[in-house]
Parts: sequence; structure tokens; C-alpha cells
Amino acid sequence: MSTNRVAHVRIHGRVQGVGFRAWTHHQAELHGLKGWVRNRHDGSVEAVFSGPGEMVEVMLKTCHQGPAGSLVQLVEPVEDADPELSDMDGFEVRKSV
Repeated sequence: MSTNRVAHVRIHGRVQGVGFRAWTHHQAELHGLKGWVRNRHDGSVEAVFSGPGEMVEVMLKTCHQGPAGSLVQLVEPVEDADPELSDMDGFEVRKSV
């Protein structure tokens, strides 16, 4: 049985205007993860992934690939996210900040 993990990341590169948020939403649901994704005004994408540790790890590796048309340069850990975030329901696309 896997321990749950919460990862908070910023994804840099050509990640806006290429469907990255919708792709991330779809991938997170395929991996059974909870959390959220949003664009940032600096051109990066920010995301929180919560779920079984091995699935979060797979999702982070998947983010390095990105959808067609993207060019991911860096998936940067922001911080250890608050464990209470693991209580989120589903995965959502949030408004840009």
C-alpha cells in the first residue's frame, strides 16, 4: 500500500497556449490524482498533485513531456504542500494568477 503524497510544482517553458492545463487535468484524472492546475502571469503553469506516492511520481515525470506543442524546460518543486491538500475532491483547472 502506497503512502499518499502531495506535490506542488511550477512548470516552465512553452506551456501556455498549447492546452497544457486541459492535458494536465486529463492526465491527473487518468492517474487517479486530486489537485489543481493554473496558468501564471509569468508564463509558467502551477499545479498541485495529491494521491498515491507512485502515481504522483509518474505524473511529475509525465509533466516533463507535456502535450503536443509544448516545450517543457523545467518542472520545479515549489515547496512541500500542506498535507491537508490531500483532502481535495477531484482535479480542477483554476483561474490564472
